[in-house]
Amino acid sequence: WCRIPDRVANMPRDYFELDKRRTNVRVEVVAGITTFLTMAYIIFTHPNILEPTGMDKTALIAVTCIISALATIAAGLFGKAPIAMAPGLGLNSIFTVLVVSGKMDWQTALGVVFLSGVFFLVLTLVGLRQRIVEAIPGSLIAAIGVGIGLFITFIGLTDLGIVVADPFTMVSAGPITAKVLIGLAGLLTMVFLESRNVRGSLLIGIAVSTLLAAATGQVALPERVISLDVNIRPIAFKLNVLGAMKWGFMGSIFTLMFVDMFDSIGTLVACCHKAEMLDERGKIRGLDRLLGVDAIATMIGAVLGTSTTTSFAESASGIEQGGRSGLTAVVTGALFLLALLFIPLVAMVPKYATAPALIMVGLFMVKEVKRIDFGDLAEAFPSFILIVMIALSYSISTGLAFGFVSFVVINLVSGRVRQVKPAMWVIAVLSVTFLSLEQLPGLIEWFAGTP
Repeated sequence: WCRIPDRVANMPRDYFELDKRRTNVRVEVVAGITTFLTMAYIIFTHPNILEPTGMDKTALIAVTCIISALATIAAGLFGKAPIAMAPGLGLNSIFTVLVVSGKMDWQTALGVVFLSGVFFLVLTLVGLRQRIVEAIPGSLIAAIGVGIGLFITFIGLTDLGIVVADPFTMVSAGPITAKVLIGLAGLLTMVFLESRNVRGSLLIGIAVSTLLAAATGQVALPERVISLDVNIRPIAFKLNVLGAMKWGFMGSIFTLMFVDMFDSIGTLVACCHKAEMLDERGKIRGLDRLLGVDAIATMIGAVLGTSTTTSFAESASGIEQGGRSGLTAVVTGALFLLALLFIPLVAMVPKYATAPALIMVGLFMVKEVKRIDFGDLAEAFPSFILIVMIALSYSISTGLAFGFVSFVVINLVSGRVRQVKPAMWVIAVLSVTFLSLEQLPGLIEWFAGTP
């Protein structure tokens, strides 16, 4: 009598088309947990970045969990994709600079974020963002995956401590410490299990490193497991949209919109291809819905009191564990909600324990390099520039901008204009505008001073 009816039990499988996508509930749950653990750092990193603006840190932690949960669950339910969303790194730094520089207060900065989300949504509704994605040639799509793979690997290496900053060479190899050894133990665990095709290898590796860290005293056990300190009132519904509607703030709105647009496009293209979310024409299924969720999440996030929400490249970690449907995202989002109660426990997992997962994901994504035609310079050079600039500029959007511009320029000078779709010209113009925004004031002063 207490047996769950088959119709109810099969609802997740039917709704998320698990059989069609050659996956099952267990695989999707493991993938969702893996994605959450590899990006749970955002719960603490994001509030630390925004704290200098004068915003309440405790409220920021709660809002980070809430908006990440809402956006990720929406991506799973409506986009039916294993994509996680949260306040974006880089985008939150732009937000902080706007406030700390004295250009505006944080309430107005939230208004700027809201307006960038509105424009973002308009571009989605008119189909421009869909056309942008469809205009990107296959070689550049592959290069986006490779570039993000190197980018994620670099983050993993720095989190692990193998790569450190250097005043003379910019980066260098770091010292072998106990934390590095613990992280490497997790990495070796992942490599071994992956070579044996064991599902959940990344999650198991993270658990091994965390347990070793606790056993050796590198991380302290939390004094309490559950925390009920959830209060978002200090920052929620405080945005100043009218104050952000000034001509002088248009550059900031455009910058946030551009970075969010191309960060999300780059991440979605790379991750959705990895998740095999292509239809018979080679187009990404549900991309318009995912882009719409991204834009709406940015607007809701601004209302709740946080900077731009975007798709996370760490979604690739869950995809690598077999996540192929929106159920992966729903599990990840549910864990963000649970994190509101178990923040002390989540905080126990150190960055050097999750870093190996990022390195492994980078390895898997770099495999896409074989799809680039290096025999054709018009495809090889833009792809190379895109890959290198994503990794070395530490910015997905900057790397994409360089790659897109170089693709158009090379095809123009080589007489292959017909190879460039009309939407790519729009992308190139937007890219040049984005790359020159910071230089515009200096150029204007230079021209003004020229006799």
